[in-house]
Amino acid sequence: MDDEIQLISDDDGLMVMGRAADVDRFLVSEGLSPSQDLGSHRLKSVLDAGAAVAQAGSELAENSGRWVKLTPKSAQLVRKYGLRESSKSGLGTGVLKGQKGQARGFVEFAKAPRSLMTNPTALANAAKLMSQVAMQQSMEEISDYLATIDAKVDDVLRAQKDTVLSRMIGVGFVIDESMTIREKRGRVDGVMWSKVQDAPTAIAETQVYALRQLDAIAERMERQSKIGDLATAVREAEAPVREWLVVLARCFQLQDAIAVLELDRVHDTSPDELDAHRLGLKAARQDRRDLISRSTERLVARMNAVAGRANAKVLLHPAKSPAVVQSSNQVAIGVHDFHERLGIESGGWSSDARRWADAAAEVRDKALETGAKGVDAARSRGKVTLDRAGSATGRLATGIAERARRLRGGEPGGDERV
Repeated sequence: MDDEIQLISDDDGLMVMGRAADVDRFLVSEGLSPSQDLGSHRLKSVLDAGAAVAQAGSELAENSGRWVKLTPKSAQLVRKYGLRESSKSGLGTGVLKGQKGQARGFVEFAKAPRSLMTNPTALANAAKLMSQVAMQQSMEEISDYLATIDAKVDDVLRAQKDTVLSRMIGVGFVIDESMTIREKRGRVDGVMWSKVQDAPTAIAETQVYALRQLDAIAERMERQSKIGDLATAVREAEAPVREWLVVLARCFQLQDAIAVLELDRVHDTSPDELDAHRLGLKAARQDRRDLISRSTERLVARMNAVAGRANAKVLLHPAKSPAVVQSSNQVAIGVHDFHERLGIESGGWSSDARRWADAAAEVRDKALETGAKGVDAARSRGKVTLDRAGSATGRLATGIAERARRLRGGEPGGDERV
C-alpha cells in the first residue's frame, strides 16, 4: 500500500484510505477539510472479507482512513480523477498512485489481488461504512440545528398531550441508548436489535402527525378574511411551525439512527444482502426527504399567498400588513434552515413587504396621472363649451342687428317698439 491511496465515493462522500502521511498529504493538497477519521476498528470491519484480502487488511489496519462529506469541491475532485463507477453498487472507485509521497494527478486501477477494489465483500463493507458515516454526520447536523433554534425536542414533545408523541419520547431514548452501546461494542447483536426493531412504526406515525399539523396551521390562516385576524393567525403560527419542524427533524434523525443499526445487523446476519439492503435504505431515505419537502414547500407557498394578500392591503392596514409579511418570512426562513439540515434543496422564499411610502407613492403617482388626465379632459370640455357659447353669442348678436336694421327701414312686419 506504500504511496497508494484508495478512493471510494458515493452520493454522500469520499473515503480516502492509505498510509496516514499519504492520506493527510492528499487531503491537504486538494483542500479537502474537514474530514472525519474512520478509526482502526471501522477499517477492520471494512476489510473483514476473508482470506483473499487478509494481508491487505493487516496492512491497512495500521494505516489511515478518512471520510469527506461530498460538496461541490469534493465532487469536482471525483470527476477530476475519473473514478470508475459501478452500476451495481453506485460507488466510484480507484487507486491513486503517488511518487515519493506525493499524489500524482491520475488514477490507475489496481489489478493486484490485495486491492480492496477487487473484493466485492470488502467493497460492500466499505459502502456500508460510508452510508453509516454520512447518516451519523447528518444526525450531528440535526443536533446542531436543534441547539441553534434553542429547542429541545423532548420539551416540545412533553408539551404535547398526545399518545403518538409520547411514544416518540420513549423510542428516542431506546435508540439513543442503542447507538451508545453500538459505539462501544462495534456491532449490533440480537438483543440490541430486539429493542429497536419496532421503533420505525412509532417514528413514522409521529412524522405523519407533524406534517398534518403543519397543513392544519396553513389552512387556518387561509380561512381568515380580515387582515386583523390574519395578522393574529400568522403571528401565532410562528411558534407551532417551529415546534413541528423540530419534531420532523427528530424523526429524521431517529430514522437515520435506525438505518445505521440496521446495516450493522444485516452485515452480521445476511452479509450477501448487505449491498442491496443499503441501496434500499438509501431509496427509502430519499422518499422520506421528498415527502417532507413537498409538505413544507406547500406550507411556504401558502405563507407566500398570505403575504401577497397582506401586501395588497398595505394602504388600508399600514401596520398590520407588514407584520403579516414579516411573520410569513420568519416561517419561510425557518423552513429553509430546516431543509438545509436535512439536505433538501430549497430557494429563498422570503417575500419583501412593501413599505408604506412605496405603496403611497405608487397610489399618489396613479392619482396624479388620473388627475392630469382629468384636467386635460376638463380643458377639452371647457374649450368645446366656450366655442359653443361663442357661436351662440354670435348668432344672437347677428339676429339683434338684423332686427334693428329692419325696424329702421320700416319693413313690413316689423315691430315699432324698440
